[in-house]
Amino acid sequence: MKILEYPNKNQLADALGRPAFDADKLEKAVKKILKQVQQKGDKALINYTKKFDQVILDNLSVYNEIIDESELLLDPELKNAIRIAAENISKFHKAQIPKTISLETTKGITCWQKALPIEKVGIYIPGGSAPLISTVLMLAIPAQLAGCKEIILCTPPDKSGEINPAILYAAKISRVTNIYSCGGAQAIAAMAYGTESIPKVDKIFGPGNQFVTLAKQIVSSQGIAIDMPAGPSELLILADDSANPEFVASDLLSQAEHGIDSQVILLTNNKEFINRTLVSLNDQLKALPRADIARQSLKSGAIILLKNEQKMIQVSNQYAAEHLIIAMQNPENIAEQITQAGSVFLGNYTPESLGDYASGTNHTLPTNGFARSYSGLNMDAYYKKITFQKADKTGLEIIGPFVEIIAEAEQLQAHKNAVSVRLKNIQDENNEQF
Repeated sequence: MKILEYPNKNQLADALGRPAFDADKLEKAVKKILKQVQQKGDKALINYTKKFDQVILDNLSVYNEIIDESELLLDPELKNAIRIAAENISKFHKAQIPKTISLETTKGITCWQKALPIEKVGIYIPGGSAPLISTVLMLAIPAQLAGCKEIILCTPPDKSGEINPAILYAAKISRVTNIYSCGGAQAIAAMAYGTESIPKVDKIFGPGNQFVTLAKQIVSSQGIAIDMPAGPSELLILADDSANPEFVASDLLSQAEHGIDSQVILLTNNKEFINRTLVSLNDQLKALPRADIARQSLKSGAIILLKNEQKMIQVSNQYAAEHLIIAMQNPENIAEQITQAGSVFLGNYTPESLGDYASGTNHTLPTNGFARSYSGLNMDAYYKKITFQKADKTGLEIIGPFVEIIAEAEQLQAHKNAVSVRLKNIQDENNEQF
């Protein structure tokens, strides 16, 4: 990790820069994949599975018998842990279900807003070296709570052509409708355009590598809704002398082991704390099974010594981290000053891992600075909200003249007339009564 002491503006900007990639070359490759799937459907998906996953598939669908058998293959402790996580995620997200809003804005005019679930949602679960069981829960449980009619899940098979049974079990208890052996940008294309096997969905959810992220961004420009442009994972930690260096080191490594493109940053106002954290970091790194991945990830990370607490908060808001840990005295007070972050973890006993798995909050969060404009995944993402309004004669008589004035100022005579003819009709009816 890079270590900077009281960096200037340019040094700080360089240290906070996200890992870069060749966007032009990547875009060309992703667009080719999208086009092939759009034109050739299942055939393209099977060919890409053979090319990228080294697996020859006869069928993309995962049958219910295989899904049901997955439960028998799992350790009871793991199944229980998955159920506990699912319960907490369900509790927190159930509380977010939007309610119908109705009010009379003017006498005789009632407006209301109703939330309706998106009918078909697609969930992407990355493959790679680690089965992301928790991501299934995070994406599928809110869809089930919202009442989405179809929940489609795509995930790549392993080298033997199988899907991890824990993924299947998590999908089963989350009431996923259909599961398909399909990964990468080609899976995004399948859900965006539809193929012979995989139905076209209304919105696509889920994280992934740079290929998947770019594929989601491209299809979103073609009218397919996505959750957010989520990319490689990242973590920023604010720590002072009250923090435990062993805890902080473990948090840095928990994100670094995600992948070589993950980014971890530590901000502190205590120089001695840096040295103690580095010692613990190296000790813990030696025992990690994914140490090689973590080491490569740490190369793009940084430990930055800043003058004071306020500067730390300022830099944190500048970075807009996906995950933010506040390991400081009075973390609640610090949290009140945080304006840019995906999800925040307060105190020495709240590791980011809690949010990743079982606290109840969603771990699908905006990365790459998108926390400035995107929220972490929540129940709103699974609904579209429709507004309604109804006016009676009294309401139209009250508000109609104001609409006429504004419409005339905008030189939209037909808009004005739509009100005027009604007002004249009401006036004529009133005159007839007398």
